[in-house]
Amino acid sequence: MTTQPVRFYQVGSFAVGNRLLPDDERTVQSDPNRTNSLDSGHRACQGCGEALGARYALDAAMRATGGRLVAVNATGCLEVFSTPYPETSWRIPWLHSLFGNAPAVATGVAAAMKVKGKGDVRVVAQAGDGGTVDIGFGCLSGMFERNDDVLFICYDNEAYMNTGVQRSGATPPAARTATTEAVGPEPGNVFGQGKDLPRLAMAHDIRYVATATVADLHDLEEKVERAMQLHGARYLHILVPCPLGWGSAPNDTILVARLAKETGLFPVFEAEHGKVTAVSPIRYRTPVEAYLSIQRRYAHLFGERSRTDIIARIQAIADQNIATYGLIDDEADSSDPKQVTA
Repeated sequence: MTTQPVRFYQVGSFAVGNRLLPDDERTVQSDPNRTNSLDSGHRACQGCGEALGARYALDAAMRATGGRLVAVNATGCLEVFSTPYPETSWRIPWLHSLFGNAPAVATGVAAAMKVKGKGDVRVVAQAGDGGTVDIGFGCLSGMFERNDDVLFICYDNEAYMNTGVQRSGATPPAARTATTEAVGPEPGNVFGQGKDLPRLAMAHDIRYVATATVADLHDLEEKVERAMQLHGARYLHILVPCPLGWGSAPNDTILVARLAKETGLFPVFEAEHGKVTAVSPIRYRTPVEAYLSIQRRYAHLFGERSRTDIIARIQAIADQNIATYGLIDDEADSSDPKQVTA
């Protein structure tokens, strides 16, 4: 009997089929015995990037710690949709804190575990960008300064989504929100404001800082596992598109996250002790229009009165990120736009 080798083709995708990889290189999500830290039954919107990010991150953390993990969750979308009283979708030890004190509560949990002789129990704190960049920043800075043994994860959907899509310190320029309307000569959020939390974390000279998106599961899981191998204060910033607030199609969540990286608007990198140690290079460089045009929060930049001047300013931000972080791999083919539209 003659046989013919089977060839697998992946067209227009960055996906890595787990069946083609050795068992130890497959994602946590491919394992039928994964924790399912955030289980079914929650009330997230269709296509919610935050629900994906939380499940991916905490399942990876659970595997890295052998299930010895406690999660502290700030008030926000993630807490609200996952724990409508008296129900919960969490299958791990999980605590709800106030909007702004998740870092402090997580610090207390880590200290309590150490006193109880359970230093092998690790602690993760998590919040959205509002509870990280704005309301919780003071507590987070204190956690960094003290070098507390906590991994803090920010799920960044770039606005206060749970309370009506108001601007946060992570809202990008020109984006329309309920408090930055698309009116006036410079519609949407103003340029030059906001906070770059990954760089602020790096300025604290902590052990580990990284960024990731829900579009690259392998990269996200590897960074969580790397962080859980270390002790001291660590920070992971994950971009999680919000179909409701961004006005993107629910089935485009992964595409939107991928385009954020491929345009250079969201640099994906790792840093240790304040120095960038690795970057995830752009594979197919894409103009920012491809990212902006599929989100209604930027609809005012297109149409009959196209604001090419504002789009050019956003492109300049992407170009600066590419130069600052060295995001272009000279050996990569950056000429095939089909690869980022699948």
